[in-house]
Order: sequence, then C-alpha cells, then structure tokens
Amino acid sequence: MRDGFIKVAAATPALRVADCAYNAQQTIHLMAEAAAAGVKVLCFPELGLTGYTCADLFLQPTLLEGARRALEQVVAASEGLDMLVAVGLPLKPDHRSHLYNCAAVFCNGQLLGIVPKRHIPNYTEFYEGRWFAAADGYAGTVELCGAQVDLNPDQIFRCEGMHELCVGVEICEDLWVTNPPSVQLCAAGATVILNLSASDEVVGKDSYRRNLVAGQSGRLVCAYVYADAGQGESSTDLVYAGHDLIAENGSLLAEQRFAEGLVCADIDVSKLAFERCRMSTYPNDSDCGMDEVDFGLAVTETHLTRPVAPNPFVPADLTHRAERCREIFTLASLGLRKRLEHARAKCAVIGLSGGLDSTLALLITANAMEMLHRPATDILCVTMPCFGTTDRTRDNATKLAECLGTAFKRVDIGEAVNVHFRDIGLDSADRSVTYENGQARERTQVLMDTANLLGGMVIGTGDLSEMALGWSTYNGDHMSMYAVNCSIPKTLVRHLTAWVSDENREKNPALSAVLDDILDTPVSPELLPPEENGQIAQKTEDLVGPYELHDFFLYYTVRYGFPPRKVYRLARLAFGEKYDKDTILKWMENFYRRFFVQQFKRSCVPDGPKVGSVTLSPRGDWRMPSDAVSELWMEQVRQLRQ
Repeated sequence: MRDGFIKVAAATPALRVADCAYNAQQTIHLMAEAAAAGVKVLCFPELGLTGYTCADLFLQPTLLEGARRALEQVVAASEGLDMLVAVGLPLKPDHRSHLYNCAAVFCNGQLLGIVPKRHIPNYTEFYEGRWFAAADGYAGTVELCGAQVDLNPDQIFRCEGMHELCVGVEICEDLWVTNPPSVQLCAAGATVILNLSASDEVVGKDSYRRNLVAGQSGRLVCAYVYADAGQGESSTDLVYAGHDLIAENGSLLAEQRFAEGLVCADIDVSKLAFERCRMSTYPNDSDCGMDEVDFGLAVTETHLTRPVAPNPFVPADLTHRAERCREIFTLASLGLRKRLEHARAKCAVIGLSGGLDSTLALLITANAMEMLHRPATDILCVTMPCFGTTDRTRDNATKLAECLGTAFKRVDIGEAVNVHFRDIGLDSADRSVTYENGQARERTQVLMDTANLLGGMVIGTGDLSEMALGWSTYNGDHMSMYAVNCSIPKTLVRHLTAWVSDENREKNPALSAVLDDILDTPVSPELLPPEENGQIAQKTEDLVGPYELHDFFLYYTVRYGFPPRKVYRLARLAFGEKYDKDTILKWMENFYRRFFVQQFKRSCVPDGPKVGSVTLSPRGDWRMPSDAVSELWMEQVRQLRQ
C-alpha cells in the first residue's frame, strides 16, 4: 500500500446453482488465496452466493435464508484477512416487500454495508424484473451478521490508513446504462470501482465488454475491477465465461476468460488522485449525498507484479512502436509545415552536426517540405566544424544532406571563435564552459544571420531530455525560430531515427546506411578537441548520466508528480540489475538538481509542437518559477542513500 500501490483482484469461484453452502466455501477458499497473494480489495460476481441463474428460486424463502447464512460464513471467515471484499446475494429486507440484487461489502470480519443494484435489465435474455426491484432512490437499513448496516446504493467505502483508496460499487447492468452510478461515485471521491457482474457470453461480446470497462476507467480516472459469473452457472439457455477484467485509467491491466480463480493486478491510487487533481474539469461533488463508510487496512509494502517499462516514452511492442513513431513524425512535420507556411519562409536553415538531434530535425523538415510540395533544396543544411568536430560526424552530416537532396553549406567557425576569445580575453587553452559555449553561440549566430540573409527560418534541434537537464547553451543551441524536437525525449529520438531508417531501407539504402551510422555514434556536443586517435572526447552520457535513466525520471516526475522515493522504487524494478542503487541515486540527484537550476532556460524557449503527454513549454504544460528550490526533492534522494 505504500507509495499508493495496492493489489486488487476479481474472482470467479466454482459454483453450484442454489447451493449456498458450497458457494460460500468456494468463496472463502478464494478469499484465503487472495489474502496469501497480498490482495487488499477483492470483488466476486453478481449473486455469487446463490448463482445468478436461480430464476424463480429467488422468490423461495429457503434460498434467501441460505444466502443469509452463506454471507454470515464468508464475513466470519474474513476476520484477520486484512482485505475489503464484495460478494453478491439476493436480499429481502424484513420491512420491505421487494427483493434486491445486492453486493455485501465487508472487511476483517465486519460487514460494512449493502449496495443494491440500481438498474434491473428486463430485455432479450435478461428477466431480472420478474424477481428484483430497482434500488435507485431507495435507502434503508438491514440487520445482517449481527450488525445493523445501511442498504443504500449511494455509499462509498474509504480506507482510513490510505485516504486515496476509496471504493464504490455497482452491479453488472449499472455499467451498461447511459449514466452509470460509477460516474457519481467517482465524483464523490471513489478511486476504485467494483462491479459484481453476471454477463453471459455471446460471440463478440467480450470485445465490447473489454472496451466498456477500460473506457469507463479512463473517463472516470479510476481503477475498475469487473468480476464475472463463470461456467458454474446454469446452461439452460446461456453460457457464462467468467470474463474478469481489471483496468486503470483507460489501460487494461489484467483479464481472464473461460477460467475460474483469481485475476490480480497492482493499481496506483496516488497516480489516479494526482491525475484528477491536475484536471480542472474533473468533478468534485462532495455534497452529492453519498454516505461514507470507513474501513481499515494495515499499511504494508505491496509486492509489485505490474510491469514497469524502462523506457516509458517508447512502446515495447514493435508494431505499436512503429505506429507511435509514424504518428509523432507526422505531428511534428505538420507543426513545422504550418509555421513555414505562415511565416512565408523562403527556406529552412538547420545546423547539421551529424548527431541524432539535428538528424531527426532534418528528417522532420524534409517531410514538412514534402507536405508543402516544395523541393528539398528549400532546406539549407549548414555544418559548422570547430575544435571538437570529428571526421565521422562531419562526413555523416555531408552524406545525410546529399541523400536528402538539400542545399548544403560548410562554415568553419574556428577562426571566428578564436577572434571572439581574444576579444573577451579568454585563453584558447582554457577548456572552461566559456570555451564550449562560445562555439555554440557562434554557430547560432551563423544560422540566424544566414536565415536573415535568405529570408528563411532556423529550425531548432534540441530535444525534451536536453530541455529537462538544461543541457544546452543559453542563447546558443537553446535558441531557434521553431523547435521541432522540443517534446521528443532522447530515447524516442533514437527510435524515431531508426524507424525512418527502416522505412527507407529498400527505397533509399544510402540514407538508411548513414542513419544507421549516426545511430551508432556516441551522443556528444563535440565542443572539446577529439582524442589523439580522432575519437569523440566528450560523451554526453558520461557527463550528465544515461538518457534512459533521465527520461525515466522525467516521465514520472512531470507526468504523474511521483516523489523521488517512488520514482526510485520503480526504477529499481524497471532496470533490474542494469543499474545498481548507487548509480540510480547518483544520476537521480543530478536530474533533480539540474531540473530545478536550469528552469530559467525553459522559461524562454522557442515555439514547438507538443506531440506527447510530457512537455516543458512554459506556454503549455509546465509552468515553474526559475528560482524554485529543490531541497525537498533532494532531501528524499539523500534519505534513499541511507
């Protein structure tokens, strides 16, 4: 439960129609199994203590009494299990003439409340209206399991030790109507919805059901646990498949079908709470008349079984990755197309270094020009070798421009930079940051003035990861007239470039060959002289840390607001033995330090297209004061070192 994680489960037990004692024992068996697996919230199917297909037997007092005794058994058996459980049964309150289809919610031997079904289907194969009354608008009390509890559809169950865990309940058809109760439950604070269901199986229904559950979890920014009746139900006219589903904020986490037993998943209620907090349109209906029932769970460590991707910006599935790359490439191209068209730019000017970022920027620019039906010669690639430029990157820049058919110009800036160093009194043997930044600013001056001369526009090449770390020279490569890579992180830059290479392997093999070599080149600003053997002396990831770590930190810090201790926990799971504790913490500390200190650069960045859920534009998703202090975050990192 720490860090907002909690394990939930949907259960489909073995079942005998109308055999309440047997059904209670099977329910108890799965409760024990769930508790042993660390489950804290467990949902069973609709009318699971009797079976959904009892038909006119529901009107028999003998069955109803058997269901009450079965409930007493399972509630008593829950004592000591430290788990919130919902089971289904038919219930007729003593003072009412109607029978209700109910969910009984209990925890650690205590019955907390009874939630009756609101919407009673009475169409096609469903005939519930013959036996059950709709509970919409009804609230009362009932004596069960030695306690007087509410029988009320308008109640939610809140965990005292974990306030973000708030559970609402709806039953089968309640989800399928135009205005499901879960809408109001979530508006009142529920972060987890349990659905006790008995949905029969027909061809194609599983896909609709899956989309319905995942979609509802996305619309309501909640976790949704759907427990379905299984094959033990009567087969007189229908078949039940036990299609259990668990979804979180639009993503399906786990499912099973045509099976009995448990399906479990780890959900993150703190992430859901953060997402709701940042959404100004999310409803906050605290005066909706919903009753809150408290329950307690021990705050323990949840053993996480959900996969944590080491590259959250990059889909692991190759087909999905290719689709994502195509979409991002198109979005960035469309943004640049619009800007070139609006500005009536006669050309696009790009500083082409032979590195990954400028390569991707050029590929996007070439695509934008093609969209505008303009020739590739309307792109001017300028390579500006200086003290740290290697033959490999210089040659790759030249080959890339040739493969794409762009205009090309070489401007050796070494002499101009040395004049500048003399002007400001810098010894050329001084390898300080001024030595490096002087080259970057000279390159930007060449690009800007060339664009002015030609009536063109300078295309920025810096990526999202560099923006996060401030790994750019202020008023140097930090500046452009339109920054096409600004919301593309370094890990994704690599995959986008590889995707373009793969797309051109047959029709333009020369382009693929040069792109492959660029992908194989170490990332470097090349601002320090090469080593004696001509190899790159300045490798970015040796200086600031691995970009895959920084992109991981960036994603969970900005997208979900996770504190450092939670980001670290996920990083250990995601990267396994690739990075040890000290390595992760070393670069995590560097990330938070740089992220805060370098905000002043992000406060004045050029325009550029948002293509993903994380961006750092001061006009868009990220507004942060340039003088904010990082101590609270750094303190957590220091504590993790202990």
